[in-house]
Amino acid sequence: MTTVTDQVREIEAKSLLQVYRRLPIVLVRGDGSKVFDAEGRAYLDLLSGLGVTSLGHAHPGLADALAEQARVLVHTSNLYFHPLQGQVANRLARLSGLPRTFFCNSGTEAVEACLKFARRYWHSKGETRTQIVAFDRSFHGRTFGSLSVTSDLHYRTPFEPLVPGVTFVPPMDPDALRTAVTPETAAIILEPIQGEGGVRPIPQATADAVQALCAETGTLLIADEVQCGLGRTGLPFFAPALGLRPDLMALGKALGAGFPVGAALLSQAVAQTVEFGDHGSTYGGNLLACRAALVFLDALEGGLLERVQAAGKRFEDGLRSLAEVHSVIGEIRGAGLIWGLDVKQTAAERMVEAATKCGLLINRTDGTVIRLLPPLTITDAEIDDALVRLDDAFRGAIEPGTTGE
Repeated sequence: MTTVTDQVREIEAKSLLQVYRRLPIVLVRGDGSKVFDAEGRAYLDLLSGLGVTSLGHAHPGLADALAEQARVLVHTSNLYFHPLQGQVANRLARLSGLPRTFFCNSGTEAVEACLKFARRYWHSKGETRTQIVAFDRSFHGRTFGSLSVTSDLHYRTPFEPLVPGVTFVPPMDPDALRTAVTPETAAIILEPIQGEGGVRPIPQATADAVQALCAETGTLLIADEVQCGLGRTGLPFFAPALGLRPDLMALGKALGAGFPVGAALLSQAVAQTVEFGDHGSTYGGNLLACRAALVFLDALEGGLLERVQAAGKRFEDGLRSLAEVHSVIGEIRGAGLIWGLDVKQTAAERMVEAATKCGLLINRTDGTVIRLLPPLTITDAEIDDALVRLDDAFRGAIEPGTTGE
């Protein structure tokens, strides 16, 4: 008997560009921290669309706001004013301390904008500072500019030559950073917590060196908070927790709670060097995107940050208890509701499939790191349930065939 899953996979095999290795499930419905496949099976979602569905699935307030806005006005282009862009920008400025916002559609577009604005800043000063310093294990996106500051050769090599003038340094080596920054350096770009790179916070010594170098040389600092920002760690943004004061910030993922929206935030010093026509986005900051962002920001400033702090502590305690039971778990890294578990290679390779059999959605990154990015609205009961399922999944990964069959 042919299932809905079989039908969907057959259609995709004929017509869809195959750039993702998909799990053999078709998701058709969501409710809070759960999603359901075409056969009706429920999964507890510890990935939230790679950190995107920040308010969970089928959030009533988000659904109502988008439906209401769609009945009124969806898109105008940026040739005209509409009432919502300024509201979102003001909220982001209050949270970040960066007074200007450029709206786009994704995190990678936000990184592109930040790189362009950094170049524009030095051009306006009459200085030929075009070099960028980035970090090993970084991931900033897949467009040419953002890919150029992404370190992984797996992503880079098929598309080289990329944008020139990028130097990568080890995150654990402040001395290498000091050597890399020269009078030609326009900006340093970093993820305060490297997500794709294995949920690795930038070491404090390196963060201190970054801030000191920027102060000494005028080099701009770009903070890529696409994954770790907007409440994911229990803070509005993680850069300030490291003592970093960015000149530019890239946002995406959580901001639209599932609706595509990105934003580049700029200091006034950078913003005043940008002129009409220097950059743009046809869809960026349209009314649907702004309504989604306002729903998310209302939740974020309405108690969600405190909830993430409490939920994160519960999650961390449970993960550390699991590590006491399962020797395959090594270092545990993260904050709030972004966690990475270093796992021995053989078990790591089996964990995603084992977890799926246990009704749990997770993913593996940086080879052997199990990454957990649940919705920011996950409940205590769901956290406890997730920890039980993770326990079962680890048992299944260690001894295939014993769990979730």
